[in-house]
Amino acid sequence: MASPRPRPLARGSLGLVAMAYVGVDYLRIVSPSLHSVLQPLLWGVLAIAAFAKAPFYKHWSSELKASLPFLGSLFFMLSALVVEAISVQFVTAVLGLDWHQNAHPLPDTGQWLFLALNDKLPHTVVELLRAHLIGLHHYLMLFLMLAFSVLFDCVQAPGLGLGARYMFTMAVGRLLRVLTFVSTILPSARPWCASARFGIPEHPHPWAQEYYMPYAFDRNAIRRLIQTDTNYAAVEDHPPEYRPDWGSMSFLVDLLRPTLSSEGSSWFATLKRTGGGCNDLVYSGHMLVAVLTAMAWTEAYGGWASGLIWLLLLHSAQREIRERHHYSVDCVVAIYVGILLWRTTSCIWSSKDAQRAKRMVELDKVHSRLVQAAKDGDIGEVRELLKDVEVSRLENKSSAKWALWTFACVTTVFSLGIALLAFTLTTDG
Repeated sequence: MASPRPRPLARGSLGLVAMAYVGVDYLRIVSPSLHSVLQPLLWGVLAIAAFAKAPFYKHWSSELKASLPFLGSLFFMLSALVVEAISVQFVTAVLGLDWHQNAHPLPDTGQWLFLALNDKLPHTVVELLRAHLIGLHHYLMLFLMLAFSVLFDCVQAPGLGLGARYMFTMAVGRLLRVLTFVSTILPSARPWCASARFGIPEHPHPWAQEYYMPYAFDRNAIRRLIQTDTNYAAVEDHPPEYRPDWGSMSFLVDLLRPTLSSEGSSWFATLKRTGGGCNDLVYSGHMLVAVLTAMAWTEAYGGWASGLIWLLLLHSAQREIRERHHYSVDCVVAIYVGILLWRTTSCIWSSKDAQRAKRMVELDKVHSRLVQAAKDGDIGEVRELLKDVEVSRLENKSSAKWALWTFACVTTVFSLGIALLAFTLTTDG
């Protein structure tokens, strides 16, 4: 049989719980003492509710079928994040600290607009726009709430299928982002960022010394380069590059550019210190997460809560621009890329009930007999044929009950663990 329609009470409750989570977490700014009490209480109640509901969940067989795509998408996303982290370090390190300190931010009309609105809008509205209402970890938690809500029939099963689509789309979006910001290196909107956060050499990498620096400021040199299409300029003398022995990962030395002060550090330790780039990374990764969360809510759940998440997304976008974490173009591109990617990956998970399609296949097999029985007015035959369809569907369930229970326990614990890790690792943005 098809999955039951979500109950109206459950649908309304999910939106209220989601907004309660955002509101309670904002207390960290308004009332830290109250936040320290209410936040653990809220998460404890939600975790207990999930554990209590899991044994009565009716769609573990669907979740089991979605587990392999889920694990594959998880591996794909983690791989994409590693590639992104390496690329972020590269675009910051390749030009050296001197370039970052001297590079001017790009003109951004979005920043101009918000500065102008500060003088036009009421002070209360401006303070609301400046407020840190929601961050990266909130969007991740909102998606996890949506995925876990399958336990309460708020959205269609399988939840792991929805998670697989989210992670797969995130991975594709991250790789497209890498291709974009590696192609052309843009200066940060915060010129002090690199010197404050990165331990990289002052001078450019030999690649940049040869192919960029001689032509960076001399218009005649650029004109000659265009005419000859040949690298002709002499390279200035710079200190030699520090090259630690990272074994099979030594190819990363040119990309990560470790310094003598980091001697003894592994490539992974060097990579972990990245913590986000200090160039303009087109497009915004934070906004991509926000858009995918909003799209998932809109498609799987809908209602007023989804509309409110889109409003929070727009608030996040203007704050990214206002605080100069990104240029306006980064946020604009992230929004439409996220929407298009989510639409493109609809084949991975559908809000339509997959069981309904399977049942239609079974019905097609007895279609002619069913039509004839209906014409003859043989209600008993119609019932028998429909019963055969249902029995056939039940017999196709190959998973033993004990295997489903084991899978249910592992999935619940694993998913809650992922939620805890995501919350812990992203609370700093």
